[in-house]
Amino acid sequence: MAKVPTAAVAAGGLIGGYGVARWTRKRPLGGAVLAVAGAAATQQWRREAGGRAAGALTAAYVAAFAGSHPLAKKVGAWPAVFGVAGAVALASWVVADRRG
Repeated sequence: MAKVPTAAVAAGGLIGGYGVARWTRKRPLGGAVLAVAGAAATQQWRREAGGRAAGALTAAYVAAFAGSHPLAKKVGAWPAVFGVAGAVALASWVVADRRG
């Protein structure tokens, strides 16, 4: 079975979590998508790059989620989500994915 890059898992969690929350109008459901993808990415980051890197990338994932809210007030919701998802994906690729 092919390994899904952590960059895709993390970005997918941020984008998917927002999309689910928006389209279902159930924020907890979107939060569940965000949390499951974040947990999966964290486990994979730990395997690929070690505990310190996993901790840093997990912190970046949470910060991206939190930072997307004030950013959305300036640039709009979807641009903010895509922007932070891209930043987390890039960090994930640099730290964990490009090694493998």
